[in-house]
Amino acid sequence: MTEPTHPQGAPWRNFYGRRKGKHLRGSQQTYLDEDLSALSPGPVGWEENPERRPLDLPALFGARPVWLEIGFGGGEHLVHQAQLHPEVGLIGCEPYINGVAMLLGKIRSAGVANLRIHPGDVRDLFDVLPPAAIDRAFLLYPDPWPKKRHHRRRFVTPEHLGPLARVLAPGAVFRIATDIPDYVRQTLEEMAARDDFEPVAASREVWHRPWSDWIPTRYEQKALREGRVPHYLTFRRLGR
Repeated sequence: MTEPTHPQGAPWRNFYGRRKGKHLRGSQQTYLDEDLSALSPGPVGWEENPERRPLDLPALFGARPVWLEIGFGGGEHLVHQAQLHPEVGLIGCEPYINGVAMLLGKIRSAGVANLRIHPGDVRDLFDVLPPAAIDRAFLLYPDPWPKKRHHRRRFVTPEHLGPLARVLAPGAVFRIATDIPDYVRQTLEEMAARDDFEPVAASREVWHRPWSDWIPTRYEQKALREGRVPHYLTFRRLGR
């Protein structure tokens, strides 16, 4: 059976999250108009890159290792990492345009220059990232999709983990933060079923301990206010 495609030749991919909120402030629209294009990692979408040419990461970041944040929310963690690690190039992916606008404002304030933004579906980005190009990936407080019938929409499924594994370099670290116990359960089950990742720590005590370079995001602060317990899971990409 042939996979359905868009007119431009793109594979059909359902998208279930929000792409835009009800209102953008004038300053946020200015950030989008003036800054977003210059911070693009290159042609990612199917319309501008139908041949799916790989991104030229050395042209963006030189010889620096490249890290990826999947769904950066308001961007506070992404900017924090860019400030903390100027020796690294970072790519943030977020389809929610209000979050993109928030990040652009933070970039202006922080003055970081080692960061690029893809305002869209990470699966399109996976298509054009070279194999083994990413040295660290972050998935922080992803949409929990709490209803059981929606668990297949979670990121921690083969649809996403397979392409992620392709773009991670051997030895690369994959960090996941969530306050949803069932998301932890599904993550551990899915990762245990794979032969291309291993847990860095399998202790529940470690799972509740933030990473040394962690900054609490607004989602985590909300979780703590509402009495939920954060989990910090770390996996390593296997291979030589």
